[in-house]
Amino acid sequence: MNTKRLILISLIALSALILSACSGQAVSNNWHGLAADAERAYLSNGSFVYAVDLKTAKEVWRYPEEANSKLLYYATPVLTPDGQLLIGSAGTSHPFVSLDPATGKEKWVESFTKGKGAWLASPLVWNETIYIPNTDGFLYTLDMNGKEIADPIELGGALWSAPSTDGTLLYVTSLDHHLHIIDPAKGSVVTEPIDLGGAAPSSPAVGTDGVYVGSFASTVEFVQANNKHEVIATTENWIWGSPVVDSETLYYADLNGKVYSLDLATGSQNWDVVQPDGPVVASLLIVGDQIYVATEAGTLVALDREGKTVWEKTVGGKIYTTPVLSGDLILVAPYQADFVLAAYDADGKQAWTFVPEK
Repeated sequence: MNTKRLILISLIALSALILSACSGQAVSNNWHGLAADAERAYLSNGSFVYAVDLKTAKEVWRYPEEANSKLLYYATPVLTPDGQLLIGSAGTSHPFVSLDPATGKEKWVESFTKGKGAWLASPLVWNETIYIPNTDGFLYTLDMNGKEIADPIELGGALWSAPSTDGTLLYVTSLDHHLHIIDPAKGSVVTEPIDLGGAAPSSPAVGTDGVYVGSFASTVEFVQANNKHEVIATTENWIWGSPVVDSETLYYADLNGKVYSLDLATGSQNWDVVQPDGPVVASLLIVGDQIYVATEAGTLVALDREGKTVWEKTVGGKIYTTPVLSGDLILVAPYQADFVLAAYDADGKQAWTFVPEK
């Protein structure tokens, strides 16, 4: 894939904002945010956030009730332990809201509106605190009622992904090529920003003694809390999705469509070239003994631990959103397809599709 095409992918969200502001129409042709619990899938799809019943594939609710060209939703919604669904708008108006997952009604009396940019990143909810990165380069800290409880931390660059935590520190990536390590107890950056050599649009993966970060430098770096870091793997093209740590194995993919399995103990690859039918933007999903890969070509592939194809299904459209597991179902949210959500079982049989009512 050439650089021009990659840049085009990178600018999908921003171009959608411009188009909506100019035309006054709701824009929904973008990649989606997807989350799920045991009963419902939650899909952010431009003008609306939808709740979909996982048994009936019917719409339970949508938020807001009417489209508003100033409000656009693309981040992955986040469910909290105390029963909230959190998401921010990427539109020209950018409130950060808490919804009731059962009804779609706002739970906070006042939305958080101090962020100066778009909410493209999901929040991290940890220790009864909400940490939300904004494209204005600041990390905001809220309590569970949506009240700001600390000064925002200026990190710089556009922040597109949720923070990760090792249980003590926060790790935040930026499109300005840097990884930031933050002590939330002090509300400050612990070390100098780590230059990754390329933009990092996805969250770090937390390992035993540090985090693993993929970037547009076509590398995976292992970063420790003491600021020590090293490149442990290289790829042929940019890495967009987050690496996935599974025991002693690190899984990741690049925009050439190659899928990698790295033995962390030896530093060697576990298999030869595995390359589905298109670039891989989404993170991989590991369930049991299967690795699920979603491609830009609109294909969902299940691999075994040896990198062999178990099954392959044509979903349609293009898939930029990481598949999500809910119960026995694998949920997939394609872009530019005839539907916005589909469910598959572990054998690759399609259970249902969802198309929003007009």
